[in-house]
Amino acid sequence: MSVKLSVNVNKIATLRNARGGNTPNVVQVALDCERFGAEGITVHPRPDERHITRQDVMDLAKVVTTEYNIEGYPNDRFMELVLDVKPTQATLVPDPPGVLTSNAGWDTKKHLDQLKDLVSTFKSEGIRSAIFIDTDLQNIEYAAKSGVDRIELYTGPFAENYGDDPQKAISAYITAAELAAELGMEINAGHDLSLDNLRFFQENTPALKEVSIGHALISDALYFGLENTVQMYLRLLK
Repeated sequence: MSVKLSVNVNKIATLRNARGGNTPNVVQVALDCERFGAEGITVHPRPDERHITRQDVMDLAKVVTTEYNIEGYPNDRFMELVLDVKPTQATLVPDPPGVLTSNAGWDTKKHLDQLKDLVSTFKSEGIRSAIFIDTDLQNIEYAAKSGVDRIELYTGPFAENYGDDPQKAISAYITAAELAAELGMEINAGHDLSLDNLRFFQENTPALKEVSIGHALISDALYFGLENTVQMYLRLLK
């Protein structure tokens, strides 16, 4: 089976917010991404609403027909929003409020009790759960203890080192994915995946189900056009 592409539309909201108004229209872009073949839409609302707003999350929930993934730090406001919208998937990210972008995974041993409670809450509402995580094997093991459905591997270090030595860059991800699959978890991935490195990552990571890509995809669309860019990414995954 091919790996699903979920398009993160945060950067569309960033561009809109820079000028005010509703251009570009986040909802329309999400619908277009689906029409062009994307199998999911991802948003990451932050407390300061510097890109995706609460209203965006609600508006998208009414129209997205593929998988809808909401990711973020599980403060009270985030949890209230997710439980109200009931997306396909909720991805827990350990970002403090002021962080620019997600750049680390959970310490799942330290936060096990919290993660167990969150995952249980999502399960009771029929929401698939995911935890943003690095390749540390202890973190993988404790993620499994939380009962989570999926992990999302933080691929920043892979992307950073890919140009120097692809095999070295992917090595820890192969081991982490194999262990996660053995422990009964499915695998997502995201952060700095691009047209340059995506195929290699997909071909070498066992049991990969979904990638979430925003910054690189939207940047590529400036040159190639959105429809063509979405389909270029899809071709790499299939």
